[in-house]
Amino acid sequence: MYRDTLSLLGPVLPVLSFMGRLPTAMCQLGSLLLVAETSGSLTTAGLAGGALAAGQTVAGPVIGRLADRRGQRGVVLAASLANAVAVAALVLAALAHAATGWLMLLGALAGATVPQIGPLARVRSVALARGSGADDRTVGTVLSFEGTLDEVSFVLGPAFVGLAAALAHPAAALLLAAGLLATCGAAFALHPSALAAEGGTKAATTRTAAAERGRLPRSAYALRITMVLQGAMFGASQAGITALTEKLGAPAQAGLVYAAMGVMSAAVGLSMAAVPARIGLATRWRAATAALVVLSVPLVLVDSLVALYVVVIVLGAAYAPHLITVFGLTERTVPASRLAESMAFLTSGVVGGQALALALSGRLADTYGSAAAFAVAVVAAVLCALLSWTARPVVPTLRSRELTPNP
Repeated sequence: MYRDTLSLLGPVLPVLSFMGRLPTAMCQLGSLLLVAETSGSLTTAGLAGGALAAGQTVAGPVIGRLADRRGQRGVVLAASLANAVAVAALVLAALAHAATGWLMLLGALAGATVPQIGPLARVRSVALARGSGADDRTVGTVLSFEGTLDEVSFVLGPAFVGLAAALAHPAAALLLAAGLLATCGAAFALHPSALAAEGGTKAATTRTAAAERGRLPRSAYALRITMVLQGAMFGASQAGITALTEKLGAPAQAGLVYAAMGVMSAAVGLSMAAVPARIGLATRWRAATAALVVLSVPLVLVDSLVALYVVVIVLGAAYAPHLITVFGLTERTVPASRLAESMAFLTSGVVGGQALALALSGRLADTYGSAAAFAVAVVAAVLCALLSWTARPVVPTLRSRELTPNP
């Protein structure tokens, strides 16, 4: 079915959207390494990185909403160019040993101007699929493909940063990110597929009353919360992996362990297209969250590097199904006129949840060890499962399917 997906999207759009996503994956780690090296302070680096994450979390849905209302072309083009300038300014400020306040301000600007290419690419892909008369299974395959692009970008992005830091300087990685934003981000903005998404939004606006356009079903908020919790799992896992590899005397393995988890998640994400259509999205959501709980519990018991690799890689198999299913449920749940905003909210939720959990679980790991950080991931998984089992799917024949809470 991926042959049909590539035929539907064309050869250029996936490449542009992938290259446009890489800077987002590079900037978080790149800013931390850059500021840590130029300031000599991990605290200052954490503040700058936290400001970047906060800016993206807050502004992401706003950019999505603007894309819904005004179309993607102008919004993504302006955001891509502004983001490139903000990232370059952060590099220059760090190299000039600017004060912490300025680094935080520029970090926040770099986060707030992220062009949200991943979420908006999903909107375009869904619009192209729906416009061609594709069925729900094909739309699901498209979302699986987009999820895999995200996973691969978040594996390769940090890897590029680490390579650039080892061979040259962290600044080189961030300047590369700025260049990709200015070129591939702008090219993605101007790609003809933007018109397909804009056409879908205008059509939805025409046939939807103003009151309906402004209203989201309650289930959409449950889906947003579960993505924040998914981000919390990422952040807690990252803190736990870092703490345990340091304890075992192999801190350089932390990035490799996390990358291995991402590779497994991407591989399983691709296989989601093979799930039979008779297994509905609500069932998939519940199965994925159950897997998150079962597969995350062993993290608390890990005490060796080999065991860490095995447990983390197996856990990675549950991440992509959960992410892809939540994006699919959101596509079915929210009005088409607010799809870009909702997709951006999901991605921002992951970023925000990851940043908050990383800060909390990092402190816990320093005090109580890696098991305490991993326990945060287990709690987040349990809460994801509770959300999935307290929402009852209703599947009407119309596109605006909703999840309504159990009475």
